[in-house]
Amino acid sequence: MEITHRIIDTNGIKMHIAEQGSGPVVLLIHGFPELWYSWRHQIPVLAEAGYHAVAPDMRGYGGTDAPLGAQNYTVFHIVGDLIGLLDGLGVDKAFVVGHDWGSLIASYLCLFRPDRVIALVNLSVVLQPRDPKTKPIEKLRTFLGENYYICRFQEPGRAEEEFARYDCETIVKKFLLATGTGLFSASPDKGIIDVLKTPTILPSWMTEEEIQYFAKQFEKTGFTGGLNYYRALDLNWELLAPWTGASITVPTKFVVGEKDLVYTTPGMKNFIHGGGLKKIAPFLEEVVVIEDAHHFITQEKPNEISDHILKFFGRLSSL
Repeated sequence: MEITHRIIDTNGIKMHIAEQGSGPVVLLIHGFPELWYSWRHQIPVLAEAGYHAVAPDMRGYGGTDAPLGAQNYTVFHIVGDLIGLLDGLGVDKAFVVGHDWGSLIASYLCLFRPDRVIALVNLSVVLQPRDPKTKPIEKLRTFLGENYYICRFQEPGRAEEEFARYDCETIVKKFLLATGTGLFSASPDKGIIDVLKTPTILPSWMTEEEIQYFAKQFEKTGFTGGLNYYRALDLNWELLAPWTGASITVPTKFVVGEKDLVYTTPGMKNFIHGGGLKKIAPFLEEVVVIEDAHHFITQEKPNEISDHILKFFGRLSSL
C-alpha cells in the first residue's frame, strides 16, 4: 500500500489529490505556501489505522487548476471544490483536518455543510467571528499595521515581485522553516519575504529532497494562487454576511505550536484560551499547545500530530 495520485473533476476545475488506504475518509487541507505533500507523514499513518486519507492540492496550488483573479478564491469557491471532491469520492461524510489557511477552509466547510463533516481537527489557525461593522483588512491595518504581512499581500503583483528576488528553494526555506515569534511585518522599505531568515542548515525534520519537492512545484505554478486566498478576504466578508454569529456545530479539536507565529500574534492566545474560540466552536473538546513547536507542525512534529488526529477521530469512530 502506497500513496497514489489522481485528478478529480470538481466545481469546474481539475483537482489533484494524493490518497492512501480504505475506510472512513479523512480530508487533509493544507495552507500557504504548501501542498498535499505537507501531509506526507500523516497519510500513511492514517491509512495504516484504517482510514482513507485524502490530501488535495488546493485551488491555485500544485497539480490543481489555478483560475485567474482573486474573485475566484472566495471561501465559497474553495469549500465548493471540497464538496465536489467528497461527491467524487462517493462519500456522504468525512473527518476533516486543516492547517493554516486549510484550518479556515475546514472551518467554513463545517459552517456551511455540517452534514458532510463527522469531526474537525484544526491546526495553527482558528476561525474568528465576522465583525459586521469592519472589513478584515481595515481591522488588520488598524490593529497590526499597514506592513503586517496579510496587508502587504493585498496588492496584486507586489508580493510576487518581492518573491521574484529569490529562487523558489529559498522562498520555501524562508517560510516552512521560519522560527520567529514576533509580528510578521516588514518596514516599508523591505519586502515581506526579506524579513524571513534563510536557514543555512536544515532542521532534523526536513530534508533537502523534501525542500526540492516544494520548490519544483512552486517553480511551475508561482505563488499567486495561494496569495489570492488573502486577496479575497474582504470579498469573503461581504459574502459571509448571512453567517454573522453562526457557529461550528461539529466536534472540534485545536492543536497549535507554542512558538507558532500565528499563536503569538497579539490577542490570539486570549481568543483561544479566553472563551472566544469556544464561543464560535461550542463543541470544542480540546485545545493542545505543543511545546517548542512552530507553525508548520504537520512536518516539524509529525508523530505528535498524527497521534492527536488518531486519538480524536478514533474515539468518535467507536461511538
